[in-house]
Amino acid sequence: MLPDAPATSDAGGATGDTGLDDRILLALHAATEKKALDLVVLDLRPVASFTDFFVITSGTNRRQVQAISDGVVEHLKKNGTRAARVEGYQTAEWILVDYGDFILHVFDEKARRFYDLERLWREAVRVEVPPDKIGAVGSLREK
Repeated sequence: MLPDAPATSDAGGATGDTGLDDRILLALHAATEKKALDLVVLDLRPVASFTDFFVITSGTNRRQVQAISDGVVEHLKKNGTRAARVEGYQTAEWILVDYGDFILHVFDEKARRFYDLERLWREAVRVEVPPDKIGAVGSLREK
């Protein structure tokens, strides 16, 4: 297991044991609610200055890729965070949702293998996120 990233108090609610902002955990939870596959979080802080984290995931078809993106965007919007930009939504081969300090990449399976961001950014630290952390942010379903 990789060492945990340091927690910061100015990161909008960073959690002490993963170093991840609560908004990233919300995004991960929203993606899992839409049955996202192969969730990966890369910490780019040591190697890039344009963002802190990549959240990478995939769907099995165009509709699922769009549903994952929609679920994350809607849930974060309800919690007060709007996306700065969304690209690639219509083709749904690779949807990029930019939140400034983290970027969500939702791929279809073929595009994910082709672009292989995990290999391209192999110098970034892969953040291990325990499954209970994703569920700990609360259910997305209305009660």
